Amino acid sequence: MGQHRTHVILPEGLVTEIDALVGQRKRSAFLAEVAARELRRRRLLAFLAQDVPAWNPADHPDIEKAGGAAAWVKKLRRESDQASRRRLRSRRG
Repeated sequence: MGQHRTHVILPEGLVTEIDALVGQRKRSAFLAEVAARELRRRRLLAFLAQDVPAWNPADHPDIEKAGGAAAWVKKLRRESDQASRRRLRSRRG
């Protein structure tokens, strides 16, 4: 991803605190990290505020074929347990 130089005005005390925490040479990286984190947080909040459900069963036909979510989870757990038992047996030799 490319970079874009921008001019941002911040209170002097805030800049002093940032510099004390990360150093003057790492100020831009710190501000970029904090801005990216805040954007992710705000996108998540906007998504959660929507009335549209996050899960649409039509998008997951494999789960419906397996008899629903509960049956699908049981199948996954059973497969995981079987794999764990096989690993234990192979270690015992």
